[in-house]
Amino acid sequence: MASLSAQRVVNMLVNGKHCTTLWLDQSGNQLHIIDQTQLPHHLVIKTLRSLNDFCIAIKTMQVRGAPLIGATAAYGLALALQHDPSADNEQHASSALLATRPTAVNLQWAIARVRRALAGQHREQKAAIALATAEAIRGEDIQHCEAIGDHGLALLRQRYQQTNKPLNILTHCNAGWLATVDWGTALAPVYKAQQAGIPLHVWVDETRPRNQGASLTAWELAQQGVPHTVIADNTGGHLMQHGQVDLCLVGSDRTAANGDVCNKIGTYLKALAATDNNIPFYVALPSSSIDWTISDGLKSIPIEQRDADEVTHISGLAENGQITRVQLVDGNSPASNYAFDVTPARLVTGLITECGVFSANRESLLSLQQQLTETAHA
Repeated sequence: MASLSAQRVVNMLVNGKHCTTLWLDQSGNQLHIIDQTQLPHHLVIKTLRSLNDFCIAIKTMQVRGAPLIGATAAYGLALALQHDPSADNEQHASSALLATRPTAVNLQWAIARVRRALAGQHREQKAAIALATAEAIRGEDIQHCEAIGDHGLALLRQRYQQTNKPLNILTHCNAGWLATVDWGTALAPVYKAQQAGIPLHVWVDETRPRNQGASLTAWELAQQGVPHTVIADNTGGHLMQHGQVDLCLVGSDRTAANGDVCNKIGTYLKALAATDNNIPFYVALPSSSIDWTISDGLKSIPIEQRDADEVTHISGLAENGQITRVQLVDGNSPASNYAFDVTPARLVTGLITECGVFSANRESLLSLQQQLTETAHA
């Protein structure tokens, strides 16, 4: 099940075997993904071939998480060019992929990166160049997430030494390996700490309305053997008040240049509770999730509003072993479904990136941007 294109042994486990969230078929003309809408009850591998397959996979959240969306979109554009490498089709495929999800900046970043690589290239070379770029994005995501894990491990080790007891970490939504290619962002430090022998336990917010915490985070933590407990979304503040949370660790779908963080709806409330209880609130993200064009996240980051059915209905495993969808809300009651919220930089203790830990402010992020620029030109 591990990627056929991987250049290194992957870390994450599914049923005891190494696995990534997506991998290119040996033929080079189709992509295999884990259909995350089927988890945690069924492990389904889906094959993406056409541009429409990729758009559906992103839009319906068969793949989700900012880094994974970006990698998937890069492959989608590359495989679309295998069918038709014309400039018109490049524009059409790019526009179709960009229209699938509005909030995660990695989608735009990945498409832009592939198109920069294609600029000025001959028509006959475009498909191969695009695919090589998608493979590079995939490989870099693994490396960057592991680096995030290493930097986050230092913070967890320091916190463990301060408390001298097993760490209780609270996370929201899913920012584990299922949101990336491997390792994850917010959970990468957890996996590194587990490997380092640091005793820990993770409080897993269920993350309504799509329940990515209960369905995805809990599933992957169980696969890795990490102690964890699923809690209702409103439980976190109570746990913090009673000293049962040592650190909050979440991911980000888009971070503004001033340090404002956009993540799954409900993250802002956890940050408020953490601040009120003097609990560190860290955000883990690759630098590709930073939108350098936005200086005020609250004003400028677009917030996706999804179908109200995700609020009014819920799916789960019935006693007959089938996935069943049931209605929770009276049919006469309207529902609103904001998918994300923005946590102001003042509530963020630090941003854990592949380049290190940075303060959530313009000055610190400018130093990160300069570091990235120097690395790119080296």
